[in-house]
This record gives sequence, C-alpha cells and structure tokens, in this order.
Amino acid sequence: MLNSSKTLIDLQNEFQQLLSGITALDEGAMTSIQEHLDSLTKPQNSLGQLEIIVKQLGGIQQSAHPKINKKAVLLMAGDHGVVAEGVSAFPQEVTPQMVYNFLNGGAAINVLTRHAGAEVVCTDVGVAFPLEPAELMRRRVANGTRNMAKGPAMTTAEALQALLVGAEVAREAIAGGVNLLATGDMGIGNTTPSSAIVAFYSKLPISDVVGRGTGINDAGLTLKQAVIKKALEVNKPDPEDALDVLAKIGGLEIAAIAGAILEAAAKHVPIIIDGFISTAGAIIAAKLCPLSNAYMIPSHDSVEIGHRAALQLLGLEPMINLNMRLGEGTGAALCFHLVEASIRILEEMATFTDAGVSEKNK
Repeated sequence: MLNSSKTLIDLQNEFQQLLSGITALDEGAMTSIQEHLDSLTKPQNSLGQLEIIVKQLGGIQQSAHPKINKKAVLLMAGDHGVVAEGVSAFPQEVTPQMVYNFLNGGAAINVLTRHAGAEVVCTDVGVAFPLEPAELMRRRVANGTRNMAKGPAMTTAEALQALLVGAEVAREAIAGGVNLLATGDMGIGNTTPSSAIVAFYSKLPISDVVGRGTGINDAGLTLKQAVIKKALEVNKPDPEDALDVLAKIGGLEIAAIAGAILEAAAKHVPIIIDGFISTAGAIIAAKLCPLSNAYMIPSHDSVEIGHRAALQLLGLEPMINLNMRLGEGTGAALCFHLVEASIRILEEMATFTDAGVSEKNK
C-alpha cells in the first residue's frame, strides 16, 4: 500500500506545485505548422482533424517539427464501493483478474498496443483485493472507494493521493522516453461514478448520461440511475471545487487518470483520452486546471450514452467511432496510428512549389 505519512497540507502543496507547472501551448510553433500545412499539395484544411492534431502537437511540444519517440497507455485500476448497490453486471473480483490479464499481455489493450508499437503501464491505484506479488500494490491508495450512495467515495487526502499517483506514473513514463501518452482504465462499477461526474457537470437529466456499463438489464439501469441520483443528493458536491466533486462521487482510478493528464500537461506531452471513464477523469483535470484541456487529444466516441456529453464539456471532437465501449484504453491505442499519421503528413507531403503543382486561383 502507498505510504500515507504525508499530511493533507503536504499533499495539497505537492498538488499545487504540479498545477503551477502547466502553461499554455506555444502559439508560434502552431502558426509555423499552419503555414506549412497550407503550403502542401492539398486544399487548405482538407485533412481535417489530422491537421488540427499535428498543429496541437507542435504547440504542446513547443516545436514546429513535433516528433513521437515512444508511446504508452497508462492503465489505472480501481474498485468502487457503490457496486454494493447492484449497479454492475459483473462481480468485483473481475478487477484483479483483469489486472493479471493486462500484466500477462492477454487483454484487448495489450493486443492493440502491440500493434501500435506501444506499451501498457498498468497501475493498481485502488483494487479491492490482494495482488501477488505485493509489489503490484505499492501505489494502492485504498482497497477501493467507499459506497458513494451513502457518503463520500474518498477523503480529500485519498483523492489527492490518487491524483499524485497518476502524476507519478506519467512522470516515470516520460522520464523513460515516452512522449505520447494515452489513458486507460479498469474497475468494475466505474461507469457509475463517471456518470455521476458527467451528470453533475452537464446538468443533463441522469437518464441522458447513464448507460448500461458492462451490460445491465432494464431493471439494473433503472436502479443505477436511482443510485446516482441518491449519491448526488447525499454528497452535495461543490461545483466550484473539482477536488470535492472527485472525492465525493469519483473513483481512485478516475483520480489517477486526471493526475496523469495534469502531469502530461506540465511536461508538455500530449495525452490521448480514451472512452467514458477516461473522459470523466479528463473533466476533473480540466476543472482543476483549465489549461490542461489543450494537451488532451480525443480518441473515439464510446457507445456509453454519456460519453458525447462528456466530450462536449471539454469541447473535444472524437476522431473515430467504432461502436466501442470496452475501456482499457483501447480506443486511444487505435488513435496512436492517427496521431503518428498527422506527423507524417507534415513531414513527408510535398509543397505546391516542390511538386510543381498549381495553387488555388486567387
């Protein structure tokens, strides 16, 4: 388990130091990239999001010639006390079982990251069961969250610890040469806190943002909606305090995802946001530090019904829609290819002058 000897003030100071390192994108680099894109043998803006992405990469890396060296999915795992309310179709024991599957390379995310030439970094932030060897639990903040339908899911200290765990995992990956990150998640029941976060900030009816998660039936869906409504009523999160929202209705892995995003922003590293759970974490990150939003690259449009509303809260437009809803970072891993393709466009396409192609009539 994580060493919890730090005081709340220590954690707050460390977190504020993280936030203070996040700055705006480099507008000069983005302008240079836009000028070069406009000189290439194509109608202006005709490659759509590929052009947007490569310009964003330049702004993030503070370079008119962005590069991708190494890629990694940061997969955060945690359990949720709210499963006691019957909100999931799968038992909580699946969370540690899947952690082992990730570590053994047998999950969908392992297949897709291998295909992309990337790695998976799986971290136990709050699994509710023992893992062997014990070293796997060294970053665990707690054995799952508490039941948010009966009170706060986490203490403020636990939420901060989980945020800082995510930041530390990202920092280590970046120190190892990774300069394109992606988010991933695992945790039975985690669409419930994610839905609560999206419902709270979007102010949409709960029925508009709460989906079936792992495949609950109609009765289960009605129950899940009622549980989220109760959690919001019981906890009364402060809309002006994202840390309060996270602690009361969030999850340990959601917090770690938010922390990883914030660290990526502080280190000028782009981070691809996966599906519904990852986007809930991204919302928390953006509420904690609005500048971090510019470092996020959206990936796919999840089948989970609240995902579109979550993306809209961030002003993000997904790159692909493959009717996926697995999580793990699978949608983000597929988008590694698209991000790298955007750089190839910038580097390898000929200009009108180079190719001897006539430009658009003035």
